[in-house]
Amino acid sequence: MAESHTKSGFWGILGFTKGTSNDGLLPSEAPGLGRLFLLALQQFIVMFPATVLVAILTGFHVSTTIFASGLATLSFLLVTRGQIPLYYGSSFSYIAAIVAITGGGHAGGYAPDHLIGQAQFGIMMSGLVSIFIGLLVNKLGFKRIEKFLPPTVTGPIAMIIGVSLMGTALSQASEGWIVSLVTLLATIVFSVTLKGVLGQLPILFGILVGYIVALITGQVDFSAVNQTAFFVSPHFTLPIPTWSAILAIMPIAVATIPESTAHLFQIDIYVNNLTKKRGVPEIRLSDKLGTNLVGDGIGDIVSAAFGGPAGTNYGENISTMAITRIFSVPVLIAAGVLAIIISFFGKFSALVNTIPTAVIGGLSVYLFGVIAVQGIGIIVEKKVDLFDNRSLAVISSILVIGIGGSFAFPNGMIPFFGMELPAIATAAIWGILLNAVLLLTKKDA
Repeated sequence: MAESHTKSGFWGILGFTKGTSNDGLLPSEAPGLGRLFLLALQQFIVMFPATVLVAILTGFHVSTTIFASGLATLSFLLVTRGQIPLYYGSSFSYIAAIVAITGGGHAGGYAPDHLIGQAQFGIMMSGLVSIFIGLLVNKLGFKRIEKFLPPTVTGPIAMIIGVSLMGTALSQASEGWIVSLVTLLATIVFSVTLKGVLGQLPILFGILVGYIVALITGQVDFSAVNQTAFFVSPHFTLPIPTWSAILAIMPIAVATIPESTAHLFQIDIYVNNLTKKRGVPEIRLSDKLGTNLVGDGIGDIVSAAFGGPAGTNYGENISTMAITRIFSVPVLIAAGVLAIIISFFGKFSALVNTIPTAVIGGLSVYLFGVIAVQGIGIIVEKKVDLFDNRSLAVISSILVIGIGGSFAFPNGMIPFFGMELPAIATAAIWGILLNAVLLLTKKDA
């Protein structure tokens, strides 16, 4: 049964309704103010480690990256009119291309401003690519585009994104097996057993339990908190136009489109599972693929304009939404605002950063696994015929290139005729091209 909603108060002014059900929240529903902060904090914490790691690897400033993540999220939600519940975080797909410009971390851990500026320009140009393709999708219609991005492409891409991160999860967990196992088991138990309001916060509770165990066992270091100033302004830099940055970074946007599409399909499946339980009309997020790509491109431009890395809608946040069934756009708005605020408070950022690697590792075992399972969910939901040789060819080769390339070569870069190709991006492009060729051999294409 669908419950009644009201559009009163602040969220009502923005067009959102007050959610009253304990089985989850749909994109247009807002929680009460008491839950809003905790749900937003949960979303912030799950994106924090990976987003910060991208900044560290590329030489970008951490506080600026956090600021850019929050602002880009708000920009994405504004451009998509609050219809698509996704959080924008730094993308791993761009790391190699950005490092080719910045050289990674330098003295003090950061790349020189002029190199960051050049990378910023390349990222902004890649954002224009996403916007152009998004507008093209809107013009041609989803059905035509789906021929080139079918579930046989988006499903396995989602799978390899999760699987390629599994080594990172176990590596982090190995930093402290007791802490990571406690965190993992606590998160699983909370997600399975807790109901109602508490059942919407299993990730946060799992982190807290792991953190307490880490405190007891002496694995939490507060020295950085003591040394960090209370108020620290993010280090903003300006884009510097260069052809080298355009050539290095701009093409990556094409390769990340299947990744972004897979994320949208993942969230579509879980949102509509909730609508079925509620007995309310289906919400067709997959029809908003073009709008999603435009929002993704705007996010890149906004992030890079202030000195942040390129990004995408974040798998960790999608997994959190899938586990908690909280797809509320107001929660994501609050998470974006929280990220911006925290970027100015050095001690708070430093405190969040005291969460031990083992805690994050235990949590990541669950979250990264869920990302991979969501890829399987796309294939199952779309009723892909796994006895069809065309489907088998596309899916199997994407999986081998993406997973094999991620683990067989350093940093997931496949050596190919003197070049180094990122495994996930290469698998995505291969899948699109192979699917297009096989379409020509299909009699009913």
